[in-house]
Amino acid sequence: MVRILVTGSRGQLGLTLQEQSHDFPEVFFDFKASAALDITQPAQLVDAFQKRQYDFCINCAAYTHVEDAEKHPEKAFSVNAEGVKNLAEVCRDHTTTLIHISTDYVFDGEKEDPYTVNDKTNPINEYGRSKLRGERFIQEILPNHYIIRSSWLYSKKFGHNFYRTILKKALAGEDLYITNAQKGCPTDTETLAEFILNEIVLKKKPFGIYHFTDGKPMTWYEFAKQILEENGLTGKVNLVLDTNYRTFAKRPKNSVLS
Repeated sequence: MVRILVTGSRGQLGLTLQEQSHDFPEVFFDFKASAALDITQPAQLVDAFQKRQYDFCINCAAYTHVEDAEKHPEKAFSVNAEGVKNLAEVCRDHTTTLIHISTDYVFDGEKEDPYTVNDKTNPINEYGRSKLRGERFIQEILPNHYIIRSSWLYSKKFGHNFYRTILKKALAGEDLYITNAQKGCPTDTETLAEFILNEIVLKKKPFGIYHFTDGKPMTWYEFAKQILEENGLTGKVNLVLDTNYRTFAKRPKNSVLS
């Protein structure tokens, strides 16, 4: 039986993996929320790995508050870089394959075409820098690993994300002011979880970096429009194109992943 540890299991991807785990009776899952297993605490990781041998560790633990990361970068680097370093070291010591979730924000957004796994990274905000540092720690420490970069991750069921926020505001009758200053590929946690479990865990794709999205580039405005259409709310809510979008952290204009 394949044994998988999932860290950060109370986030939207972790909860989605937990929901899908019932479809994989041949796999033993151990879901650990950050409160139960803090990747910034090496002693906790060592204790967890000594108690049970894992074949894979899916790391969903991350500091994802882009605006806050700009103001308090030490918080982002503690989890996204140093925490990932701790996890890579314990995975190396226990011959566990690490599956790490990264981000489109490792790129600067200046490229016109979609970014490939071979394109040069150049993050323009602290969140992106912290995630890239984590990637590099993995590459330096752990020969056998998977780094999966995704973009605009959302769940229709779990967590705080763009999809659920737009839907909540729309159902409350609020006007929606949405920017078109960025382009990316919204990615449902359900399709990402299926890719991880079916393609990585069961089919054992070659180690390395992967880009995974739902494959449809759009702006935030276009995504909001799609959300309204999916939920039968088109024409019932005032959707306004906001050309004066303000953000403390710089964000890539184009973060479409190939």
